[in-house]
Amino acid sequence: MGVMPTYKALAIAGDFGLDLVEISPSANPPVCKIMDYGRYKYEQTKKKQEAKKKQTSFQVKEIKVRPKTGAHDLQTKIGHIRKFIEKGDKVKVTVMFRGREITLTQRARELLASIEEAVSEIAGIEQQPKFEGRTMMMILAPK
Repeated sequence: MGVMPTYKALAIAGDFGLDLVEISPSANPPVCKIMDYGRYKYEQTKKKQEAKKKQTSFQVKEIKVRPKTGAHDLQTKIGHIRKFIEKGDKVKVTVMFRGREITLTQRARELLASIEEAVSEIAGIEQQPKFEGRTMMMILAPK
């Protein structure tokens, strides 16, 4: 509508039953727009909800094993890992050491390598095996 005094712009907005909204206050002269501000805010929240809906969310599931975990128990754990990864979640595989088991770090590395090899077609390593205190852990993510 061009450059006009504020009181005139407010009167025009009032005639239409709308609001006068300042778009760019730093411009010279300031830029304003006549619109329904309530409806504008509503549309903004709807856009945010749509964006949130399209986001993919995942969880980090944790599987705990010990260095002396048996072969059958390990296959069961691998089955759980497969289910979690197929659902799109990340999996944190933790090898816990108790007492003198701390000397079996090589066995734990082999265990984590065998788990990674068993699920290699559907998952990749996001974080390589690392030692933290009395646990060794790695994180698997879907491909």
